[in-house]
Amino acid sequence: MHPDTRVVHIPVPVPDSTPLSVPLYQTSSFAFDDPGPLADGLNRPDGSYVYSRFANPTVRALEEAMTDLEGGAAAIATGSGMGAVSLLLHSLLRSGDHVIAQHTLYGGTHAALRKLAERHDLTISWVTGHDPEEVRQAITPRTRILYLETIANPTGHVSDLPALAPIARAAGVVTIVDNTFATPLLCRPIDHGADVVIHSVTKFLGGHSDVTGGIAVFADDALYREVWAEAVEFGSVADPFAAWLTLRGMQTLPLRIARHTGNVARVAGHLAGHPAVERVLWTGSPSHPSHAVATSYVHGFAAPFCFDLAGGYEAGLRFQKRVRVIKLAASLGGTQTLILHPASTSHRQLDAEQLEAASIGPGTIRIAVGIEHPEDLIADLDQALQSFPAA
Repeated sequence: MHPDTRVVHIPVPVPDSTPLSVPLYQTSSFAFDDPGPLADGLNRPDGSYVYSRFANPTVRALEEAMTDLEGGAAAIATGSGMGAVSLLLHSLLRSGDHVIAQHTLYGGTHAALRKLAERHDLTISWVTGHDPEEVRQAITPRTRILYLETIANPTGHVSDLPALAPIARAAGVVTIVDNTFATPLLCRPIDHGADVVIHSVTKFLGGHSDVTGGIAVFADDALYREVWAEAVEFGSVADPFAAWLTLRGMQTLPLRIARHTGNVARVAGHLAGHPAVERVLWTGSPSHPSHAVATSYVHGFAAPFCFDLAGGYEAGLRFQKRVRVIKLAASLGGTQTLILHPASTSHRQLDAEQLEAASIGPGTIRIAVGIEHPEDLIADLDQALQSFPAA
């Protein structure tokens, strides 16, 4: 062949041994000698790899790893955590449907639900997530989804999933649980009745602030196939390189979670006694409203938590400028400790009444504790709080 052709058609070596890390299949398409497998692969999720919007070997490795960790039947990886949320909502809901959701959801999820409700004549019942009777009374013949978070962002609210999921299942309602804060190491919601588990893999699973991605893990293969058929048209797919980065990060997840949870106990305990702090909401504290529920089925306490400053909204904004070691940044779950002011950032879509229902005050600060030495974090918080009045 002419060199012009040879540089295009480079042979792909097939090793006769097993690589220690998952290979990166950074390709959009796959070639065939037979048109039959190509056509078949476009019609089912377990067919041949044809086009990476439908399936990709590196992405599939992430999906299978998360399916195993969560104890599910199958998974769909997406381009972001909100990509997973949006895929499920758009796939499962129809005009006139009804959704039950807990008050303490991530602001982006709140916004997605409310916009869908406005556009498609959906109704939403907001519940605490603690009371089984509240959910039972909220169910109607049009109820399609019960939406919960294992550990809520940012208040640490823990929904009583083992009590709520059976009520939803008996009524034919799909229970979706965002398990981002807990990770499969602290909780496996499918074991407690969830039908779908969502993660923003951007957070603890990737763990190094270098990847954006999401995933939905399904307890039932039939529901997975129903949503997969929508996913290939919806187009919110994971990039192979992002999946590869996530898989690399997941290998150290147990080590990082152990460090995160050890650090958060020290930092939250210190802030609870600080004179400038009005309130600390950390699930590991016996005073937290969800502590008893959390200890019944969650195996540890997540690194993100929040605290309230005297002085309200302006105090929250001012505090962010004073930290030095801790970084002011969106997201969480990486190696570095990050803070933000939910009322002006992650939950900016909520009005004052909705913020209050979600237990987020005007002076609330979310802190996602990283893996640094805890004494350095405590020292940084102390110096940042020096000029703040006592609560």
